[in-house]
Amino acid sequence: MSEQGWDRARWLWLAALIGGISYFAAVYMRLDGPAIWAWKASGVGLLAAWAATNARSGDGRLIAAVLTFGALGDWLLDAVGMLAGAAAFATGHLIAIILYLRNRRPSLTASQKLLAWVLVPLALIIAWGLTRGAEAALMAAAIAYTGGVAIMAATAWTSRFPRYRTGIGAMMFLASDLFIFAGEGGALSKDVTLWLVWPLYFGGQALIARGVVSVLAREGLAER
Repeated sequence: MSEQGWDRARWLWLAALIGGISYFAAVYMRLDGPAIWAWKASGVGLLAAWAATNARSGDGRLIAAVLTFGALGDWLLDAVGMLAGAAAFATGHLIAIILYLRNRRPSLTASQKLLAWVLVPLALIIAWGLTRGAEAALMAAAIAYTGGVAIMAATAWTSRFPRYRTGIGAMMFLASDLFIFAGEGGALSKDVTLWLVWPLYFGGQALIARGVVSVLAREGLAER
């Protein structure tokens, strides 16, 4: 099926890429302020709008909700604070887990099952190692949040959506959070993590969106 056949608003997809990719300039220059917060949220916000425009089913609306909470989290992190932003992201991860469990892959290879089972404990160990010097409450919050992201990534990997889009995108999202902890905990210089966190995060969100929306939209069109 051609791109024009299922994508109702390709211009929104392109606008999302422009918004998300261009925001790295603000990251590099360390800009701040209300306009910058809106710029930050524009990439994933436009992905959410694109997903909603292409939604032809309940699952299509779920991925739009996931991206909407991601955009809200992007804005809240800077406009309000870490806890508010993390709460929005956590809500989005919960919806994503539900979506992926509703769309489990019928069969998995042994290596795919192993990765899904190993991913969560491995991510928790890494998060602990990166935050063990922080206050106990902050370390516990970071580990709990990492657990949610890791479960989201594991269920994305074992879902029926394209593994090299949605699965890899979810892994990139998880990696971006771990690099945040590495920078905050001093394991890596923030001059290093600056180059990694946003590209991994936005690239991951774009791949997740592309993989899920393209499958669901094509199926919805075929059922007509």
